Amino acid sequence: MIIAVDFDGTISRGKYPVIDGEQPYAGDSLRELHAQGHKIIIWTCRTGDRLLDAINWLLEHQIPFSRINDHDPENVAQYGGEAGKKIYAHVYIDDKNIGGFPGWPACMEMIREMEDEYNRNHAVP
Repeated sequence: MIIAVDFDGTISRGKYPVIDGEQPYAGDSLRELHAQGHKIIIWTCRTGDRLLDAINWLLEHQIPFSRINDHDPENVAQYGGEAGKKIYAHVYIDDKNIGGFPGWPACMEMIREMEDEYNRNHAVP
């Protein structure tokens, strides 16, 4: 699955532009999802030097990602180059969700449930 993840308040603690450490379980969760074959797209409003700060922080903390604010190439190939600004993903994780950010353990449980459903719906007979 493709999982779009916000940076500030979701992967990192603190409020933009400060990167004040890691949200509990963020790195472990993203490493696990990446190891399972999920594509992680960092979906952030950061630009310029602030975006570079976030990228360097992710690299320093060995938090994997496939892309940043960019569509998965397989989707572009399938649907065309005019994919639009909204990043396509199966799951969006953001601290601005209705109800707020539930924390990484709850996100991981929801992703497991969604993945099971996705696999059932896309199983080859």
